[in-house]
Parts: sequence; C-alpha cells; structure tokens
Amino acid sequence: MSRMFAAVLSLSFVLSSPVVAQNKSPKNDWPIATPASQGLSPDKLAAMSAAIRKGDYQQITSVLIARHGQLVFEDYYDDQGTDGVRNTRSATKTVTGMLAGAAIAHGDIPAITTPILPYLADKQPLENADPRKGKITVEDLLTMSSLLECDDENQFSRGNEERMYLIEDWVKFYLDLPVKGFPAWVSKPAESPHGRSFAYCTAGVTTLGAVIQRATKIPLPDYARKVLFAPLDIETAEWQFSPLGQAQGGGGLGLKSRDLLKLGQLYANGGTWGGQQIIPAAWVKASVSPQAQVDDTRNYGYLLWLYPYAHKGVSHPAWQMAGTGGNKVVAIPDLDMVITITTTNYGVRNPHVISDKLISDVILDAVEP
Repeated sequence: MSRMFAAVLSLSFVLSSPVVAQNKSPKNDWPIATPASQGLSPDKLAAMSAAIRKGDYQQITSVLIARHGQLVFEDYYDDQGTDGVRNTRSATKTVTGMLAGAAIAHGDIPAITTPILPYLADKQPLENADPRKGKITVEDLLTMSSLLECDDENQFSRGNEERMYLIEDWVKFYLDLPVKGFPAWVSKPAESPHGRSFAYCTAGVTTLGAVIQRATKIPLPDYARKVLFAPLDIETAEWQFSPLGQAQGGGGLGLKSRDLLKLGQLYANGGTWGGQQIIPAAWVKASVSPQAQVDDTRNYGYLLWLYPYAHKGVSHPAWQMAGTGGNKVVAIPDLDMVITITTTNYGVRNPHVISDKLISDVILDAVEP
C-alpha cells in the first residue's frame, strides 16, 4: 500500500462513522473493535481528529485508544502512519522499570532493596565519597528518591540531565554526584510520604539501565527484546546510546504507536498479554501504586506517574508513561481504557497540559454512559 493511499484511507475513516482502527497484523497484535461497540462515540472521536488536524493541539502525531482490551481508535496526523517510530523521550523510563521487574523475577537482581554499587565496581573510586552511596538501592532509582543531588527540573542541579550529556561516562556522572542537602524549607525523606524525597532524575534511570545490564550479563536492548518485546511481538525498537555505548534507559527509545499501546495494556492486564504472564502481577501492582509523592496532586510509582483525570465532576484514577512533548501512554482502570498520544510538541509551552486536556476534555467526553 502506498503512503499516499494509506493516508487517504486513514482520513476516510476519520470523516465517516464509525471511527475504527486499521490494518490488523496477522501476528499477535491487537484485537480490533468499533468505538461504538465498546461504548465510545465515533462522532466525538471524529471531531477530535478534525481538531487535531486543524492544529488545536499543536503537533500531535498519533492517538490510539484501547477499550476493554480491544483497539477501537487509531489515527495518525503526520506522514509516518502506523510504521512511524516515535521518540517518546522519557516514556522509556517505564520500560526500564519493566525490565527491572523482569530481572528481579528471574533472580538476576535479588530484590528491589539490592544496592547498586556492587554491579558498578569499575566506576569506582567515586568522587564526593560518602558511605551513604553504598546504600543506594534499585528501589531508590525506581522511585526517583536516591540521596544524590540530581534534579532535572532545577537548572542549577549538578545532576541535571543536560549536564550529563556533556560527559562521556553517563553512569559515572551519576555516581560521582554529591549527596544532596535538605534546607529547612525542603522536606527530609523521613518527613515525606512513603519516606522518600522525590526529585526527577534521568541520570539515575540511566544508571539503573546499566545495573540491569550488568546483573543480567546481557546488553540492555537484547534483554528487552528477550523478556519484553519478543513476547509482545514488538519487532522495532530504536535505542539511543551513550558515548561509551551504554543503551539509554532514561529516554529516547523509539517505538511504534501500537507497540507503546501494548506496553500500557500489558500493565492494565496485570502483566499478561495473549494469555502469557510477561511481567509478574505483583510487580505491576507495586509499580502502579504510590511509592513517592511528587506534589499535592501527583504521586509516583516505579517509574510511572500517578494522577487522576477529571471529567464532569468525576475523578478517574490513572497511571502513565510520560515523556517530553506530552508523549503519553495512559491507563484509566475504572474505564478499562488505555490511551497512547505521541507528539512533537517539544518546544511548545506546557505540552503535558495539552495532552492531558485532550484526554480529560475530549477522549473522556467520548465515553458513552
């Protein structure tokens, strides 16, 4: 099928009723249903696509919706279509969290409380030596709550992500950071919910990817293919690498939109896909449960964001993979719905607000009583 013909076909389904997903793979791919059959308004979804094409949500590149485990809506707003590999930035972090769960389940990492330094002996001795560094655990990196001074949301932080990219060895960059201080106006870990002080830190997740690789003795992309992507029939995964060749577990992984939706549905299913238990259900449950508090409205699980979506006075708890630009894979359990939104809104102000508004004001409005 030519790209031009595919684009025309996609548009024709947007402008007609019902809106329906296209081109089911003969492999272990998505079961497909019409939106109406799963309680979604095709007219409202068609109107959403028209608004996206008009530019109301800046540069949205794809929207996919699964309801009750079936793909009910799929549309693309660029020239890449279903085969487009989306750089969803920090949504990669959740994939690294999945791989950590698999490594623990397979016994390669003994437990979430396992210290990370024994896996990284070649990075030592460390700058800013401190005995507390030896107590940093896998769980500290999963919850963005280690004691190292690393905060991507603070341009003055020594561990800010942009500083890491200036260094050849990204893992040693993280390990060499000083232990952060807690001035009077900042809550100490012991005073914080869940006993953890949250600070968003890409370098820590980059380091977690290296720990998984060392523990499994398999390059991170190969391990991901073995325990996660192959069972989901995800055939295309484009990793980014550090100057030393370490796969970046903290961001930049390229995946197709349907495959991103699979990752969300995998966790919505309690770790199963196609009748196979790929990630342990207990790990999934812990991952989507609050493990650290971000602020008054948001919590954090194991490399997953937790906050609700409100529509017509009803609050719907949700968890999500999220990356720069408002790229998201969102699961809303009480509606049995998983949503993927990919974008190139990297230079747009408040891009996550744009994607969240699309979900709360438009997609949730399409749910029929």
